[in-house]
Amino acid sequence: MSLLLENIRKSYREPDGGSLPVLEIERFELGHGEQVALVGASGGGKTTLLNVISGITAPDAGRVVIDDTEVTGMPEPVRDRFRAERIGFVYQTFNLLPAFTALENVLLGMSFSRGRADRDRALQLLESVGLSHRLDHRPGQLSVGEQQRVAVARALANQPSLLLADEPTANVDLANQQTILDLVRSACTTGNVSLLLVTHAHDVAGQFDRIERLDEFNTAATITPGATP
Repeated sequence: MSLLLENIRKSYREPDGGSLPVLEIERFELGHGEQVALVGASGGGKTTLLNVISGITAPDAGRVVIDDTEVTGMPEPVRDRFRAERIGFVYQTFNLLPAFTALENVLLGMSFSRGRADRDRALQLLESVGLSHRLDHRPGQLSVGEQQRVAVARALANQPSLLLADEPTANVDLANQQTILDLVRSACTTGNVSLLLVTHAHDVAGQFDRIERLDEFNTAATITPGATP
């Protein structure tokens, strides 16, 4: 089992002091090497769920288990190191460092994990996403589609066992949408990496053998429709 969620609860404090439930998940599983599309309405808790899985946000209750290791309850520095070494994250907004080149962004992603950067692997990854000719370009010199390709390469830099992708095609044009999706899925297949890809695009989700609707296993989504965690 690559990922197991059990009895996950997460709420946020409202301005009036009340509690806004965002996640109430009894159980969710993702097998080793499995690729799953997660579909849900805006404000349904998708990004909060990915943050809980990755350890960026701690749940109020429940267990997150990745590769038979329970992430919940780890001290924050240990959790951060685990995330850097075992989890890749492709953000909707890329989250590239603007002062660094494409190559440097990938190398920095490596240094957060084991403290060393494998230049040959970084070059190989950027070549695999079609950017061998853009290594020395900073994000501001790259197109939106190229920036997302750098983000994909960076997410795979440390050979993670689990890749989380938060609307990775939302900010690219139609020409790049399929390219990015194919790159992510192909890289995961080649490396036997489990993939949980969040999307609201039905044409993207429709390409996956397994599609999960968040509101079908997150009971909080039916309690607070329209919430924007």
